[in-house]
Amino acid sequence: MLKAKNTLGIVFFPAFDWAISPTHPERQERLLYTQDQLREEGVFDIPGITELKPDLATAADVARTHFCFPDVASVTTHSHMISAGGAMRAARTVLDKEAKKAFALVRPPGHHAMKVVHGARGFCNINIEAVMVEWLREHYGPLRVAIVDTDCHHGDGTQDVYWNDPDTLFISLHQDGRTLYPGTGYPYEMGGPGALGKTVNIPLPPGTSDEGFLFAVREVVLPLLADFKPDLVINSAGQDNHFSDPITDMAFSAQGYAKLTELLGADIAVLEGGYAIQGALPYVNLGIVLSMAGLDYSHVREPNFDPEAIRQPAKVTGYIEEVCRDILALTRNPKPPKGETVNGWFSRRKTLYYDTDAITEYQTESVRLCDHCRGVVKYETESTRNPLCLGVEAPIGACGKCVEEAYRIYEAGQIKGEYRHLQLIDRVHKHYASYTG
Repeated sequence: MLKAKNTLGIVFFPAFDWAISPTHPERQERLLYTQDQLREEGVFDIPGITELKPDLATAADVARTHFCFPDVASVTTHSHMISAGGAMRAARTVLDKEAKKAFALVRPPGHHAMKVVHGARGFCNINIEAVMVEWLREHYGPLRVAIVDTDCHHGDGTQDVYWNDPDTLFISLHQDGRTLYPGTGYPYEMGGPGALGKTVNIPLPPGTSDEGFLFAVREVVLPLLADFKPDLVINSAGQDNHFSDPITDMAFSAQGYAKLTELLGADIAVLEGGYAIQGALPYVNLGIVLSMAGLDYSHVREPNFDPEAIRQPAKVTGYIEEVCRDILALTRNPKPPKGETVNGWFSRRKTLYYDTDAITEYQTESVRLCDHCRGVVKYETESTRNPLCLGVEAPIGACGKCVEEAYRIYEAGQIKGEYRHLQLIDRVHKHYASYTG
């Protein structure tokens, strides 16, 4: 009798009541066709595979991870909270040993949502993987976490959230930012001064197929995971690298995705992008599910699959091999990040565009260079939606002086009155505060 080698929990949340527009590619059908496919294939009749209901994330769960201005309610809907809760349910399933692995098939997605949130960008409002990871750390203690983002678009939001976190290894495989939104994700983007080499970007050229993706996983991702030794591996399982996806230029197949999933061996997968709603997603998701469960996926084929038609050219193969060699060497000998150091603080300035909500943000991120911990981080930010705001975080493991400094900055900001909204994240004492001037 067929039985899952790895017990697997699957969380479904199609978000019937949320879409950017009725015809936008990010809509409920993305998951409904997958749900039908899994049921038609009898996946939930296989012992060891269980369908789970999502949890509901709270405003506090989001506020522990993000600085949302003016507040969490202004940038989220009920569907966003359930999507994040679905990821949390998947994580809880694994950490409580209800199942060996879990797959959160949920929407809306999240990997373009950065540490500071003024609205929606790249179809994302809050970063559901980051909310999940920080919920885990709050309830299960410190964890070394690796997040491998296989969405076709660079996971710039997740990179930003974990830029200064040496206990999170973020790896993104994506179509080269010179050819696709969001135009970031270059090898020199390697993390903040206290987390150099913990951000790894692998930009791949248009036309990359199974061969190129799997080469990058074997030659770069797996060695870096072995070096990092994470407690938990998470796959941001974007599926818009598929050869039939309407908004990207790659040539990945359902078989390729399943093999990547097998190689990666992630504990938790969370759905991100993928917009070939009928021709790819049901088959890719089926392959991922079977692969995570340790079952045979060799029969999975999407319509119009022709391996010769999507074979990558030799020049693409050679380019990928060269890029991967360079990235592995650079990651193990990282270069300092771009920015400036003044009075013991390292700062970088960013101008961000929220393409979904048409918001422009101007931000200065500063991290205190501390010999005893990763340092306080403060964000001074204003946008075309909000006046000047301040976010201050004392991260997990912050020393006493850095915790004191976080409160000093937050309280001084209230007295000076230059900020409209102020928010404090104190991960040491699990205290989260906000103030409106």
